[in-house]
Amino acid sequence: MDPIRLATCTYQEFAPHMGTPVRTTAGHPRFSLRYQLGGHARLITPTRELLKINAEDAYEFSYRRLLNGNGLENIRRELATIAAASGSDGPLVLLCFDRFDKLRPPNAWCHRSQFSRWWTEQTGEEVPELGAKPMSAQTPPPPTLFDV
Repeated sequence: MDPIRLATCTYQEFAPHMGTPVRTTAGHPRFSLRYQLGGHARLITPTRELLKINAEDAYEFSYRRLLNGNGLENIRRELATIAAASGSDGPLVLLCFDRFDKLRPPNAWCHRSQFSRWWTEQTGEEVPELGAKPMSAQTPPPPTLFDV
């Protein structure tokens, strides 16, 4: 089967030139989007129960169980269907809400980063992050209203 080109980003940072935007969140954005979603990747969307887990290792363990249970071929088929329906030759851009540039290590993770690792392990295909990168532990946080 041909590789599926994938990337990840946030709803807020996505721009149409990046590819086809694909929802991977349990809920819809509660803000208006400047673009139309190309689909919803339900097989990689975390359950509401998963979203209650705050520890990264416990979350990733449970999320990988979900992905393995749904199966690589079923996930690939769902993503291929979304890609074919989009008619675009760009990547599918898997979207969620977590902005990595707002999170400090060790909290700079979400299901899209965990999915990317899982997908690369399973297929050998890299999944680049198109949004802002996490702040390093040495990077000072951006100024707030109180710092000005």
